[in-house]
Amino acid sequence: MTSRTGFLVLSAALVVVALLCVLEGVQLIGTGEPLGIGLGLCAFVIPALGLWFLRQVFRFGRASERLARELEAEGGLPVDELRRTEGGRIDRASADEVFARRRAEAEEAPHDWRVWFRLAVAYADAGDTPRARKAMQHAIKLNPVA
Repeated sequence: MTSRTGFLVLSAALVVVALLCVLEGVQLIGTGEPLGIGLGLCAFVIPALGLWFLRQVFRFGRASERLARELEAEGGLPVDELRRTEGGRIDRASADEVFARRRAEAEEAPHDWRVWFRLAVAYADAGDTPRARKAMQHAIKLNPVA
C-alpha cells in the first residue's frame, strides 16, 4: 500500500468516525440531561479538531508535493547518494554526512526554498521526522508560489 492510499483510507475512516461521533453528540444533547448535553458538546469538539488536523496534513502534503514537482522540473531534486546496509536500510553514518552538507547549504542560502527542501529530505533520511517536517514547512513558506 502506498503512503497516499494509506492516507486516503485513514482519512475516510476519520471522517466516518467523526460523523458517528457527531450523531452520538446529537443524541446525547437530545436527552436534556446536563451531563448528556456536556458530553454531546464534547462530541462536536473532538471531531472538529480531528478534521482540522486532517486538513492541515492534507495541505502540507499537497504543498510539499508541489515543491517536489517544481524542483524535479528544475532538475534539483536531491540524488540518493546514501549507502545502504545489506537489509536495505540507510547507513546512519552516510545519512549524517549528507545531512551535514545539506545543513551547510541551508546556512549559506537561508532564503532559498530549494536548499530547505533538500535539508528536509536529509533530516528524514537521518530519521529525524519532526525536524524534517519543520524544514519542509519552512521551504513551503519561502516558496513564492505558496
